[in-house]
Amino acid sequence: MTEAHFIKLVSLKDLKGSANKLILRLQAANWIPPFQLEYLSLINWVLGPQFPLWLQSQKDLMELDICNTGISSPMPESFVRSFSNLYYLNMSNNHIRGPLTFSGIPATLEIIDISSNGFWGSLHPLLCSSGVTSTYFLNLGNNNLSGEVPECWEKWPELVLLNLENNSLSGEIPRTLGSLNLQYLNMHGNKFSGRLHSSLMNLTELDVLELGRNELTGSIPTWIGRKLTRLRILNLRSNRFAGNIPHELCHIRHIQILDLAHNNLSGNVPRCFNNFSILSGIERNSRNDFAYVSSGHRTPIAGDSLVTNGREDTYSSILPLVMLIDLSCNNLTGYIPSELMSLLELKSLNLSRNQLSGSIPEKIGNMKELISLDLSVNWLSGELPMSLSKLNFLSSFNVSFNSLTGRIPTSTQLQSFSESSFFGNKLCGAPLTETNGCERVKAATHTIGEKKEEDGADWGLIISIVVGFVCGFWMIMGPLIVRRSWRIAYFSFVSNLRYMVYDVIHKYCCHMFSS
Repeated sequence: MTEAHFIKLVSLKDLKGSANKLILRLQAANWIPPFQLEYLSLINWVLGPQFPLWLQSQKDLMELDICNTGISSPMPESFVRSFSNLYYLNMSNNHIRGPLTFSGIPATLEIIDISSNGFWGSLHPLLCSSGVTSTYFLNLGNNNLSGEVPECWEKWPELVLLNLENNSLSGEIPRTLGSLNLQYLNMHGNKFSGRLHSSLMNLTELDVLELGRNELTGSIPTWIGRKLTRLRILNLRSNRFAGNIPHELCHIRHIQILDLAHNNLSGNVPRCFNNFSILSGIERNSRNDFAYVSSGHRTPIAGDSLVTNGREDTYSSILPLVMLIDLSCNNLTGYIPSELMSLLELKSLNLSRNQLSGSIPEKIGNMKELISLDLSVNWLSGELPMSLSKLNFLSSFNVSFNSLTGRIPTSTQLQSFSESSFFGNKLCGAPLTETNGCERVKAATHTIGEKKEEDGADWGLIISIVVGFVCGFWMIMGPLIVRRSWRIAYFSFVSNLRYMVYDVIHKYCCHMFSS
């Protein structure tokens, strides 16, 4: 399309052409449209690579959505100030480069989404500017922003959703965030360090807390479980948290994603995880739980990076359906609590690379919704529970490198996995082609007098013979050595016995020859 298609549309107010693959190819770089739009949505069009400067002429714009339109050149510093009535701005999933020079944001702006671009530099010009008193949605994720996050959050009193994921932000998490009424906080994939400050316990409306892949230290605060009881997602993956998993987390009854993997946590897996009402099936969740509605817009959250089926993926639209507990790559000890087996709606359980011992609970077959189960690299022993054959939806399974024994239960799912899912144990049966130390079942019981074929010497028999010989020898020779009178009597008896035998034999022979 070119500007010629719009030359007569002087009264045009609303232009929505989203979900097309149209290319706007302007013949004049300084084109000024003949209309003044109020609503413009051109998602998936091709407007770039140059920034569409003609947009600045649309002074009446209230809604601007140019997501995924191929823009790569820098945005003019005065761009946002051009729209005094703008309340919705979405420029995400482009390649817009340059410093984040947002300033003079109109007071009407409620939704700002400039995620997945190439913005770099400090957050200070944006966060500490005036006029953002109406903004409730701020998504700056997946850019190249750096430096510390300034303590300017008193200027964002209506903020509900904050996404700063996958940047290079550093320093401590701002304490003044605790003064907001956030429902969604995502700082995943940055360089934040230090401990979680207690001021964050005031975020009692939080549904989602994602702080994974940072450099946070200390123990997991107990106030997360006591104060943030509305949480549906808690992701603290890949930090430096140490100490026990606090039992207070069991108070977060509505949790459906708990990811504490890749930390330095120790102690036991809390038995009270069976308090999780959604994971246990006592309470149902809704697909709309992670969407925020304002001014007629239903705004879904950006998503969460989770490891399931052995790989890391970002879940967004189907996030409300994900049910996951991941405690892998820590230093957890003790048994796998049987109480976990009551989480009947759990779809992914990962306890791998810990120091868990004991056997796998027999009732694991009750978790029939499991899609992914990883118990590898622990100290588990005993046999694989027969109830594993009931897990008909498993697509990822791993119990390798434990001390498990016996035969692998027979089921359509278990036999479909590769041998690597069972390596490092003493298991046998399909899909393993070798017994790997598993004892073979004997064909029949040996009868009395039947010779057994053994792989090695019967040391029990040898020891018995030696002990019997030594005991018998010394029972005879001992008394003879100790008492002289016994020796005389013994040899007299032997001598007389010899003559008696000789006499009997002599008489028998004489009788035979005389006859």
